[in-house]
Amino acid sequence: MRNSKCRSFMGICIAALIIAFSFSPQFRTVYGLPPHMRIIEGEVALFNVNFPLTLTIHPDLEKNIKEESPLSKYALSRSVFLESLKLGKSTVEFKLLGIIPIRTVQVDVLPPIELVPGGHSIGVVLHSRGVIIVGHSPVPIGNEEYVTPAKDAGINIGDVIMSINGISVQSDSQVAEIIDSSGKEKEQLDILLKRGEEQIHINLAPILCNDTKRYRIGLFVRDSAAGVGTLSFYDPKSHAYGALGHIITDSDTNQPIDCEQGKIVSASVSGIQHSKRGQPGEKIGIFINEDHLLGNIDKNTKFGIYGKLVDEVPNELYSEAIPVASMNQIQTGYAEILTVVDGQTIKRFSIDIQKVNLQEAPEGKGLVIKVTDPVLLEKTGGIVQGMSGSPIIQNGKLVGAVTHVFVHDPTRGYGCFIEWMLIESGIVPKAGKQSARKLFTFSGFFFYNETV
Repeated sequence: MRNSKCRSFMGICIAALIIAFSFSPQFRTVYGLPPHMRIIEGEVALFNVNFPLTLTIHPDLEKNIKEESPLSKYALSRSVFLESLKLGKSTVEFKLLGIIPIRTVQVDVLPPIELVPGGHSIGVVLHSRGVIIVGHSPVPIGNEEYVTPAKDAGINIGDVIMSINGISVQSDSQVAEIIDSSGKEKEQLDILLKRGEEQIHINLAPILCNDTKRYRIGLFVRDSAAGVGTLSFYDPKSHAYGALGHIITDSDTNQPIDCEQGKIVSASVSGIQHSKRGQPGEKIGIFINEDHLLGNIDKNTKFGIYGKLVDEVPNELYSEAIPVASMNQIQTGYAEILTVVDGQTIKRFSIDIQKVNLQEAPEGKGLVIKVTDPVLLEKTGGIVQGMSGSPIIQNGKLVGAVTHVFVHDPTRGYGCFIEWMLIESGIVPKAGKQSARKLFTFSGFFFYNETV
């Protein structure tokens, strides 16, 4: 009976200890670690192991990483350094009292990567795959009477016209011409739309516009966007580059632009509209020579635009490539960004990394940053449109890029990890599961519309 009571008492104590520990800061820190991490060969990863946790490395995988603090399997309160020894995978396990598994982290050891930081001001010209519908435009047919054939047929703002009567469309002027010629021939239109991931066929007849004397269906459409942003990095070996740090969306529909083709060209900053609380500013940029191609655009993703450079883009501040850092190497505190605020001259400005959000899956809000450089604050008021993509450098390593600004405080914003940008660029292979402040995503893009 006494033994039974002792066992019950011990069970209650252990249960109470587990419940109490689940609310502790060390539990939240460890459980906040992503289950999959990448570190560069030669890097040292730091884990804080506090009572009552222990850390162990899977014995079959100790050849890939080694633990630099002795007795890690038994130590209860100290920092543990894991040094990557060779390429491959390892498993790190955290246990409560060395018995109960709490968190398992798979560590991939990647080869060293060196890139040339960006900071260059670039002009971006992007052509969509298909033609984006950005608005409805009533068609006048006389006596102040109007009709909306496209709207009535169920065509929505944000839809993308992929083809008309079996003809793939690439430009707004092509769409207008097909509609007018079909109207003159008294032909129905068979319009293939892309709506999200779905494809839809819509049939309707063009209407003769009383004002233009052309056949129309009552839509505003758009096939391209252009604007100024910032180059983040390029690989001197493969010439692959990344820029902007966030996706380019249509300004009216807020839908991502599915890239058919595009290019980047040299740009110059001619002025700055100062940021204010509630009103982020912008770089006023001009294309230097739109015919002089710096590089092509292969894809437009949630972490920016990517492609290959065809011309040199030297960086006077960093003439040589520098190492990149995995997310677990980034620390809160001092860092710098590279960007252009006047002409084409790249300058470095100090920032403070205020928060590092370790992530399992690619997300754009990995870093919270604050501009601290007095020169940049005086010039811009903080983060402005056109600064997206500005590389973030800490301890001589490329760690990320600027992506968003906080509307209520333009001195602060978000940055994304360079790790996610390298995956999008193809420099680092994809691996593992990918998965309320008001924000602006900001590259300062302007768009071209056509009425059809």
